[in-house]
This record gives sequence, structure tokens and C-alpha cells, in this order.
Amino acid sequence: MASFKPTKIPVYPKLGEKVTQDTHYWKNYKAPIQIKQFGSVTNIDFSPVAPHNVAVTAFTRIHIYGPFSQEPVKTFARFKDTAYCGRFRSDGQLLVAGCENSVVQLFDVSGKVALRQFKGHTKAVHVTDFTSDQYHIVTGSDDYTCRLWDLPNVQELTCYQEHTDYIRCGVTSKLNRDLFITGSYDHTVKLFDARVQKSAMTMDHGQPVESVLLYPSEGLLVSAGGRYVKVWDLLKGGQPLVSLRNHHKTVTCVCLGSNGQRLLSASLDRHVKVYNTTNYKVVHNFDYATSILSLALAPDDGTIAVGMTNGILSIKHRKHTEESTELSVQRRRRPSYRVFVKGKNYIPQQGDYLVTKPMVIKHLAKYDKELRKFNVSKALDAALEVGTRHRKPEVVVAVMKELDLRGTLKNALAGRDERDVNRLLTFLIGHMLDTRFSPILVVVAEMILDIYQSVIGQSAIVDRQLLRLQDLLEKETDFQHELLEVLGMLDTVFASHLPRKEVPCPGIDISNGLVEGKASSSQPQPKAT
Repeated sequence: MASFKPTKIPVYPKLGEKVTQDTHYWKNYKAPIQIKQFGSVTNIDFSPVAPHNVAVTAFTRIHIYGPFSQEPVKTFARFKDTAYCGRFRSDGQLLVAGCENSVVQLFDVSGKVALRQFKGHTKAVHVTDFTSDQYHIVTGSDDYTCRLWDLPNVQELTCYQEHTDYIRCGVTSKLNRDLFITGSYDHTVKLFDARVQKSAMTMDHGQPVESVLLYPSEGLLVSAGGRYVKVWDLLKGGQPLVSLRNHHKTVTCVCLGSNGQRLLSASLDRHVKVYNTTNYKVVHNFDYATSILSLALAPDDGTIAVGMTNGILSIKHRKHTEESTELSVQRRRRPSYRVFVKGKNYIPQQGDYLVTKPMVIKHLAKYDKELRKFNVSKALDAALEVGTRHRKPEVVVAVMKELDLRGTLKNALAGRDERDVNRLLTFLIGHMLDTRFSPILVVVAEMILDIYQSVIGQSAIVDRQLLRLQDLLEKETDFQHELLEVLGMLDTVFASHLPRKEVPCPGIDISNGLVEGKASSSQPQPKAT
């Protein structure tokens, strides 16, 4: 008996990656440097002044790394509990950080001991930042309050109690010393003015806010929380400008790059998205090993630092022009050893010993095992499993084609309940318009309609799926008609611009004006004799 032949899965050509200027720009980084921390990296901040050291807040420590060092050049460990939000002042000489025990500490970057301690919050302080005049700091806490402090006198100037949940993010204005913004788990983003005793503007993000960011012009505000990144127009009273939903898990942090021309967002889904700030389309994507909690970009995009939940700090440095050139030269393919020894045109001889690979036993897939037993319905069910139909739809189509060749496709589709029919229609709706799968899926759709036409109108779910399929096909038909009309217009335009060739009539000599068999009327006729 002939052995069973497994279903042949066709290999379709893959579309090439679209290479743009952003692709070249954001791929021009070296291999990442990974540094293990004592806990999850909750905050990363680059110093505004050269050489742009980076402050990394993780567990009970704040490490300061040099631009190319893998060991910290300075460590602040005078925290009794978990530290949060270590940020530099605009001159790079001072650093402020909050703590789980509600105490805010101020450090001199060149020293070790805290210069100041600010006590007033009753719960963990997750937000700290300097104002633009360098003499005040803003803090936000889990006690629902945000406070303004005076650095020289270590005094609390103002306390705002407008939020109704934890305050987990905030930013101060770099152009106005009195303005600062906070984001809370109560779904709101509030703009405060230190000259008044209440918030000047409130925006509803709709999700717990994890990060806020101001554009350099400070006319636009970015808030991140849930799966959304939203941009607000502050000049128009905080009106929403755009809402982005490109992540499938909570967005934890955002930052700006390329002098405000690119927006970066990081999420628990392990991805960093790069958006063009002119149209807010994704132009590049970075992948990481685990969920991301913090993200920072050095000035001029020279370094990108990412902190993850597993305590890994990933740092990528931009390549220089000379390094990129040398790397491209090294990646050129070199001839194999066999070419050098026996030549490019070497032909195996009779006495050569051929080393072959050991025979690999190929195990049958689940749907092939069912096909071997002639269980056509179970074979189709195996191909329609969640993992296969989502990641490899070509496998489902190949099984359907095999069943059609055997003449058992109709038997495999018959006798199904509402759930199975819904699953089949969902697959058809998702892949019917794919030119690779259309020939067989059209046949499957016709068979489903023939088999289950008597039950149409008895199931709301199946009826809704059939209406979706009908709308999809009608739209595709209209689209094809429009394409044919455009094609006809283009043919007319191209035909009108083609050069015309002049072809003389047969029997006419244009050069001497004589017509074959007759003399020209301009010539004198001979007299009859």
C-alpha cells in the first residue's frame, strides 16, 4: 500500500520590508549593552549638560552612568525604601528623588549625602521635578496631593488636593516657572499655575495616566495610559488633537526625539513605537525581551536607554559614520573554503565520498493524522485551531484545497453547529479578499451557503456574519469596478499620446505627382492621331 503523503503547504512570497529614511536612522545603533540592576528600572533621566550622564532609578538605589561606562560613576543608596523618579536639574548639578517612605531627597551630583529632605507627604512620592527657575521642586504622591517646595528654605509653598487617586506622573514647564502638569490614576491630567490655588485646566484621558510629556514649544501635551497615547492642544483649552492606539498593553512612558520631530512610546507589550509628529504614523518599532517600564533618549538621539521589569537596563549607542562603513564591508559575503581549494566549477568525481545528513523523521501534523484516518471534519477542525488560523492561514487554505481535491470538502463543512459556522465565516471574512486564498475560499463560501441556507434567519450570530461577508464582497466589487474605470481612462490617455506614423496609399508616387496607370492632370496630354 502506498505511503500517506502529507498535505503540501505552498510557500508564498513574502513582502519585502519597506525601507525608509526612518528605518536607516533608527537602525543605526550598536548592539545593546545590558546592565543588571537590583530591581525593576522605574525611571531613566539623561543629564541636560554634556557628557549627558544617565540617572537610573531601580529599587533602593539611583545609579549614575557615564556615556560609555558599564559601571556606575556615582551611586545614591541613602534610601530606606524603594526610590522613585530620580531627575536632574537643568544645570546637571543637583538631583531630586522621591521614596516609598514619603520623603523627598535632594542630592549634589558630586557628593554622597542628601543636601535637603522634604517631609510633608504621607504616602509614597512617585513624581519629582525641578521648576525652570531652579529654586523650586514639584512633587506628586499617592496621598492624592501635589506640592510645590522652596529649595533654599526647605518649605512647602503650596499644596493641591484636586486629584482623587494616586499621582504617578508629572512634568514642569521649561518656559514658565509657575506651570506644571500632573497625571493621576483618576484618569485626569491637570495643569496647575503656582500663582493660583487651583488647577487652570483639566483633561480626561479616560484611562489611568502613566506618563505625561510637553512638547518643546509647550503648546501640545502628550498623555499615556492604558493602551492609548493622546495629544492635547493646550492653546485651545486642552482640546484632544489625536488619539493613538498602536500598543496592545498598557503604555508606561513616552519621550521625544529628533528635536521634537519624533515621539516614542514604550509599553508592557515589549515594544517601543516611533511616531512621526507631523501625521502621528508609526515609522519604526523596537522589540525588547520583557515589559518596559521606563524609556529615555539622549540629546541628538545619541543613546537610547530602556528599563525593564526584570531589572535589566538596555543601552544602545548610535554608530559613527566610520563604524557603519566598516561594518558594511565586513558583512560582505566571502567565498567558501571549497571554492578556494577545488575551484568554482569543480564537478564531483566517482571516487569522492559524499557526506549526507542523517535522515530526519518527519512527524505528521494533527490535520494530516486525521486525513490519514479519513476524518475530514476533524482534519478541518485541527487546521482551524486558534494558533494555526491566526498565524498560518495558508495551512487552513491548503487543507481546504486538499479536501476539495478529494471531493470531501462539502462533507467536512456539513453538520456543524452555530459556533463552528461562526468560526468558518470569521476566517472567510478575514481572508476572502487575499488574492492568494480567494479561489478556494469562494468555493467554500458557496458550499456554506448551499448547506446552511435552510437555517438562515434562525441564528443572530450567523446572520450577522453573513451580512458582514455580503458588505465586504459588495465593497470589493465596487472597488474593482472603479479600478476598471480608471484603467480605461489611463488607456485612453496613453493612446492619445502615442506618436502616429503616416503610411502612403499604394500606387501613389508623392515625389513626382504621378498616379500609377494615369498621368497627372498638371501634365499635357498627347494628341490622338
